[in-house]
Amino acid sequence: MKLIFATGNPHKMKEVQAMLGDVFAIQSLKDMGYHQDIPEPHPTLEENALEKARVIYQEYGVDCFSEDTGLEIDTLDGEPGVRTARYAGEEKSAIANMDKVLLNLKDKRNRAAQFRTVVALIIEGKEYTFEGIARGQICTEKSGTEGFGYDPIFQPQGYSITFAEMDKATKNEISHRGKAIRKLVAFLQNYQSKKIEDTTK
Repeated sequence: MKLIFATGNPHKMKEVQAMLGDVFAIQSLKDMGYHQDIPEPHPTLEENALEKARVIYQEYGVDCFSEDTGLEIDTLDGEPGVRTARYAGEEKSAIANMDKVLLNLKDKRNRAAQFRTVVALIIEGKEYTFEGIARGQICTEKSGTEGFGYDPIFQPQGYSITFAEMDKATKNEISHRGKAIRKLVAFLQNYQSKKIEDTTK
């Protein structure tokens, strides 16, 4: 099965392809020759994920999926949320974003947070969504060089290291995106099986 992953983020593309393995072949927006930023005008991750998938489905008419991820910090009333990538400005600077979070949490005792990913799939014109959540806390300083985004300041629940200090396999196993993508894969495998059954009846 071939799918378009509606993202321009090479880090996300690489991470998701590693999770999918050889079961599904995915193409990025760059592979399709699409170099525009897809607007994310909505107040929820679900709506923004669906928006991106709809834009690409309408443009190319092929099965596709997208995702939107937010870092939701309890004591900041869920910020940065849908503004996660642009928390410190439109330039999407990971360092500036992390610095803003650390500044806003200065002297805060409650540093509980979660990463939440919503994957939106459009297949044969029908829409589906899948959610993955990773609970944890925000550290007081950056640590680690792996991963991307806020990984150097997020310590997942049950671990004493950040996402940025983990090997890729461990992170993918417990991460928000990993959980959502596994739900996507399970759905697609079941979807394929049913189609095969229908053709043999």
